[in-house]
Amino acid sequence: MSQPTHLEKGSRIGIVATARKIAMAELQPAVDVLNSWGLEVVLGKNLFESSNQFSGTDVQRAADLQQMLDDVTISAVIIARGGYGTVRIIDRIDFTLFQQYPKWIIGYSDITVLHSHIHQLTGISTLHATMPINFMSQVNNGEALTTLQQTLFGKRLSHVFDPQPLNKTGEANGVLIGGNLSVLYSLLGSVSFPDTDGKILFLEDLDEYLYHIDRMMTGLKRAGVMSNLAALVVGGMSNMKDNTISFGETHEDIILNIVKEYNYPVCFGFPAGHIINNRALKMGAKYHIIVGENCLLIESNED
Repeated sequence: MSQPTHLEKGSRIGIVATARKIAMAELQPAVDVLNSWGLEVVLGKNLFESSNQFSGTDVQRAADLQQMLDDVTISAVIIARGGYGTVRIIDRIDFTLFQQYPKWIIGYSDITVLHSHIHQLTGISTLHATMPINFMSQVNNGEALTTLQQTLFGKRLSHVFDPQPLNKTGEANGVLIGGNLSVLYSLLGSVSFPDTDGKILFLEDLDEYLYHIDRMMTGLKRAGVMSNLAALVVGGMSNMKDNTISFGETHEDIILNIVKEYNYPVCFGFPAGHIINNRALKMGAKYHIIVGENCLLIESNED
């Protein structure tokens, strides 16, 4: 595994949209924040294009991402927002220059496609963190922006979070992978799906029916994804939905029942995902996790 060089004042950060479209008014708060950190913001050429729900056609969105990946003066690329669409362009992208000159790729939700694909094909760390569409609501509210800034500028973070009743205690070391459960599940069987053996798997999701959670977790288990993890970390499972006839289990119950036969630690309620306090996590970096009376996720000093 390898990590891109961390940023410093004067570094250039690109903004592109690989999925849903965005307007300048929605983006401006993030530009202001990034400028206040001393970064030079570079906008993708097609950033404000529109093709139905997408930020331009597949060709336009892929071209913007490719240009940012190939520009050696750009130190990081933050994706403007999620939604859906990154998987439609991932096979158009050439990561040759990116592997020679790595840079931070930042985002969450639909950006799980990039985290997983880059991890599996290049072994280069990426950053699961908030995106520009969220910046306005997160200024002076939680640690989403603070942890993003600290991580980009080179600080190794230790996350302390509250224990949950259904946690499975234990300690483990491993490389952190994962992201959005629904997106990750959609990558099964593709070249973008990460090898999970010996890894710490992080999962989060939004607006899913409980039976969908059960179906996806069961599918991952049947595919052998869950059996040899180092640990499982469950973040925000926001706005979970149920049918008129209740599924009868919470998302915690569902996930724990799927993995209870395995010996690795499991923790719920990690503060990352579709929540205000969406803490930054380095995907592809090594972490130590402790699940007990206190819960800690500590970035290793090893790159």
